[in-house]
Formats: sequence, structure tokens, C-alpha cells
Amino acid sequence: MDHADFRPRRPGPPPGPEDPTGRDALRRRRVVDFALRRRGVLADLREGVSALREVCDADVYLLRAASFHGVETGTVCPVCRKENLTEVSWVFGDDLGAASGSARSADEIEQLALTHDAFTVHVVEVCRSCSWNHLVESYEVGLASGEGRRVRRAVRDLRRHR
Repeated sequence: MDHADFRPRRPGPPPGPEDPTGRDALRRRRVVDFALRRRGVLADLREGVSALREVCDADVYLLRAASFHGVETGTVCPVCRKENLTEVSWVFGDDLGAASGSARSADEIEQLALTHDAFTVHVVEVCRSCSWNHLVESYEVGLASGEGRRVRRAVRDLRRHR
């Protein structure tokens, strides 16, 4: 007999397709880091291949979202070096309805992930001084396909019975 058979069970949900705690919905999947592309854009700017107006082109909606939903980072703007960059997270997904295509805080993204089918989050860094902006990363969070509707219905039923 193998000693592995006598190991104590770990606390938490049993392994399997179902995750009653919702932790799996918060796990980032399909993460894409755009750091290499960012370095290339900045190198092109330094070498004169790209013009300043081509890379510092944040629109008014992105700048407003940075003010209201953004999180200031410890990274100084690589273009103007006047202030720290702000990261803004945008959510996109069919199950999100009107929330799709909007900027959201980390807490709002967590709540959406626990009640909606999988959706994509795009994190954009922006400088509010010079309008530099670049996609930093994208990832997927949320419930398995079709689970969001079931969870929202259960929550609605719980609220009715209170």
C-alpha cells in the first residue's frame, strides 16, 4: 500500500468540476501580457519611427474612466515622466449585458465574476497628463458557460424568501 493513500484530506471543496465556493470563477484564465509590445512601441517612439501623437491618443472616455475607476500605479509615465500611470480595467462579455464595454473597479469585477458567465477583462494603463495609453494585459474570469444565469436566479430567489 502506498503512503499517499493515508494523507489527510485538504480543507476546502473536493476536487471536481463543481466549485461551490466560487473561487474558480475568480481565477484568472487565458492571461495575455502585452509588455513586449509595450516595449516595442516605446522603442519606436524613442527612435522616431512613431510620432508622439500616435501613442499619446487616449480618448476622453478613457481619461474619465481613469479618474473614476482607475488605480494609480507606482510606475511613472514612460513618455512625459510627469505623473504615475493609472490602470483602468474594462470588461467585455455577452452575459454582462449593459455592463459589457464599461470600466469597472476590482470589487465590481469580482462581483461580476461570481454571478456571470466567463468574460474578458482588459487592463489599460493611461497617463492623465500626456494621454499615453497602452493595453497592459487581458484575462478571463467568471463562471462556466451557462452557470451565471443559474446563480443569478438562485440569488434572486433567496432575496424573495427573506
